[in-house]
Amino acid sequence: MKYHLCINYWTIGGFAGEKDAVQAMLDAKELGYDGIELTFSDVLKENITREQCLALKEKAREIGIGLYSLASGYYWGCSLSSDHAAERARAIDFTRKYIDTASWLGVKNILVIPGSVDVAWDANRPVTSYKNVWKNSSASIKKLLPYAEKQKVNICLENVWNKFLLSPMEFKMYLEQFSSKYIGVYFDIANCLLCGYPEHWIEILGKNIKAVHLKNFRRDNCAGTLAGFGDDILNGDADFTRVFSALDKIKYQGPLTAEMIPFSRLPDLKLPDLDMARDTVKKIWPFIT
Repeated sequence: MKYHLCINYWTIGGFAGEKDAVQAMLDAKELGYDGIELTFSDVLKENITREQCLALKEKAREIGIGLYSLASGYYWGCSLSSDHAAERARAIDFTRKYIDTASWLGVKNILVIPGSVDVAWDANRPVTSYKNVWKNSSASIKKLLPYAEKQKVNICLENVWNKFLLSPMEFKMYLEQFSSKYIGVYFDIANCLLCGYPEHWIEILGKNIKAVHLKNFRRDNCAGTLAGFGDDILNGDADFTRVFSALDKIKYQGPLTAEMIPFSRLPDLKLPDLDMARDTVKKIWPFIT
């Protein structure tokens, strides 16, 4: 099969690492997924050792579950694009640990948020000028790429609600400044629905796409809010037939990871939700088989 259908840890394990990684792997396998996207700095702690990673890698092999990507929410609170050199240094150091962990686990792709103009849901985070986000994040990534190349881990930049890299053309231009095959896009189908269509992004970004997040988003009143991310992957404005046709056209072969975080449930959002994960796999399989 050209795709690996995976589930993000947060959906089946919770936000704070309440469920250990092995149990999450077992759950993902039982639910019918090919792989699981473990998350770094919660279920995988920043001080995880090489030996612990190798043991998890072997356990995944025994279970028969793939490890194709890692994700992290760390960058919302410590940015590679910060105007403060000390914060950028912490984010760079974190990313090196992130890369090490992926390498030890045999994971090829890590989700990285390159920077953010603001964090809309956190008033304590500063607003950084767009110009400086471009400049600072570019400099940080250039420092990290030699390390990623050495470890053979892809830095996959996500299109996310950071008020930065708002179109596929702009994203492609940003990537072109780096002369490395170890940088690309972690493309989130739903995140771009706020102001575009995922099939258009796929057509333009092409081979730059190294990993894909699956979820859906319902536009409302010409745009939308976090409440547009629901708990039914087919309830939203993504046309999955067109999405998978576009992926086929660029010959994408890699992980498709359901990242079902139903912000529509706020203020009562609670995870894990195994029933939602089970419903998601049943609804996505027909598109990829």
